[in-house]
Amino acid sequence: MSTNPTRPAAGDPPVPGDGAARRVREDRRVTVLDALRGFALCGILLVNVDQITPMDKVSSAPGELLRWHAVPEFLELFVQHRFFPIFSFLFGTSFAIFLDGAAQRSARPRLLLLRRLIVLALLGVAHQFLHPGEALLPYAITGLVVLLPASRLPTWLVLAGGLLGTVASVTVAGGGMASIPGLFLLGLAFARVGVARTLDRRTGRLAVVLALAAPAAAAALWWQHSYPMTGEYATRISGGAGLLGALAYSTALVLLLLRTPLGSPLSAALEPLGRMALTNYLTATLAVVAATPALGLAGSAHWDRAMLLAVAILAVQSVFSRWWLSRFRYGPFEWGLRCVTWWTLVPNLRRPEPERTG
Repeated sequence: MSTNPTRPAAGDPPVPGDGAARRVREDRRVTVLDALRGFALCGILLVNVDQITPMDKVSSAPGELLRWHAVPEFLELFVQHRFFPIFSFLFGTSFAIFLDGAAQRSARPRLLLLRRLIVLALLGVAHQFLHPGEALLPYAITGLVVLLPASRLPTWLVLAGGLLGTVASVTVAGGGMASIPGLFLLGLAFARVGVARTLDRRTGRLAVVLALAAPAAAAALWWQHSYPMTGEYATRISGGAGLLGALAYSTALVLLLLRTPLGSPLSAALEPLGRMALTNYLTATLAVVAATPALGLAGSAHWDRAMLLAVAILAVQSVFSRWWLSRFRYGPFEWGLRCVTWWTLVPNLRRPEPERTG
């Protein structure tokens, strides 16, 4: 198998010192996807703290019915099911981008992806011990069972399957992990039709999507809030509201990144998180597990401490990721994943730019 693993796959950032073609500015459209992935990672951690360290969500005074604490209620309405779909969708998009790039350098690009998914599955198995219900294992399994076969299908069929699968996951199963296959396929189709490469030319259409998604998400949110949590359709309403919220959140962020002065500071904070998403996802779990005894989170209602912990972790990760990526091409776990994918030791240290004379 003839490969060139030192050359970044499609979707990777330009590598300084790799020739004149690499010294152009970073592709803004890819930067937006990295920032969007980092944004999704932020919301996922807010929810995952409780999954890693089960906490008390409800309270009651003598003679009163059980009621949710304010923070978990806020998370349920504005965070739960809103960020996981974004992350899942982007996984399908990254799958297509990597496959296209690998096909240019290998006669067997699907073998590379097979290795990649197997390693993710193994990481997921290990991660389950610290974070039951984590996403890497179902992502890897769905990638093997759904995405790899779908990569051979025509785009219209992938898109149709993604739409049907996503709708069915909400109407039948109430969203959650059941939405992964449909969202993966939608992300795959999204990349194939070229939307990922032309985001900066589609802001008008994105504004229309936001104008439609925002009121729909608000209406679904109200329905979710007013519907009894123990009602027959509660999970389906919550799953549908989450998908609409994810659509509104993601289009709003992309427009902020591409068309407002807030784009630069938002990208500076979120893009490093997204480019090292695997490393940050795994190390966040380690940080929560390590901090739980000191903060007394397990079984408690100290939601203020839990949220401050999550924010602190994300802030440290953002700064560290930016520092790391200024010196290395890939995050630690991302680099290990690439080494196994290409089955060789992939150079990671950034080479300094040569000085220009004359």
